[in-house]
Amino acid sequence: MNPYDMLYIYYFDGVPFVEEGEQNNETYLGTWVEEQIAFLFFSVSADDTIDGILKKNKGINLIEKYEMTGEQWHGDKIEPYYVNDLCIYPPWNKPFENDAAFKGIMLDPGVVFGTGRHQTTEDCLYLIHRLCTRDKINSILDIGTGTGLLSLGAAALGCKHVMACDFNLLAVKTTLNNIRLNGFEDQVLAFQARGEQIMGIPCDLLVANIHYDVMRYMIESPFLLEKKWFILSGLLNSEAKKVLTSLSKKNVHIIERRCPDGIWNTILGKPLT
Repeated sequence: MNPYDMLYIYYFDGVPFVEEGEQNNETYLGTWVEEQIAFLFFSVSADDTIDGILKKNKGINLIEKYEMTGEQWHGDKIEPYYVNDLCIYPPWNKPFENDAAFKGIMLDPGVVFGTGRHQTTEDCLYLIHRLCTRDKINSILDIGTGTGLLSLGAAALGCKHVMACDFNLLAVKTTLNNIRLNGFEDQVLAFQARGEQIMGIPCDLLVANIHYDVMRYMIESPFLLEKKWFILSGLLNSEAKKVLTSLSKKNVHIIERRCPDGIWNTILGKPLT
């Protein structure tokens, strides 16, 4: 069954402490923290639980409550889809049984934004597939991993060492769950960190699908030129132009700029040796 048929979302003007007993309740889906605000997610109405949390967290107020379906929250249908020979599907809707033609990736989106259908995510996965099937990619650093889909895709394609990083703790927890669902514990490591602070980690391929505000600092790092390949995504047209202008001053080769929807850009490149 789809656990995200209905979502009950509570918006706070601070970050409340949620006790372990409340977190272990199967109706609690997680807390999304954004600077000094928080959203608590439940699969059923949890007004009594919220009242208890408010009593234990003085100085924090409930701003608003929302009720919506999981698909409304994600802005897309949660259903199987394909990228080349990868089949991405939710745990409650497996479209095939032992079909050797496809590599299955079970993706539980949780309440982290994105089902994997955003243009930048699909373009990144397409390019990861190309590199992993045509070149020897042993290690990948995935910055802004979200639900972990790009890291899961790399592991499914045979990459042995995948590092999935996100600064949002709920995203890391969601990725950890998806790693376990797919049995990739020996290949994928998920951890919380700021992308611009871990650029020095050695890898064959750097993937960064993130906001431009973070990207502009990352591309100035000298460690970018130590990667064999890089994929930079999450960029609107004006932002992509700025990134390409900055990269034009470095010793790199831009192999491809993808923008099939005319809005979102993904850049594939490599340092010149």
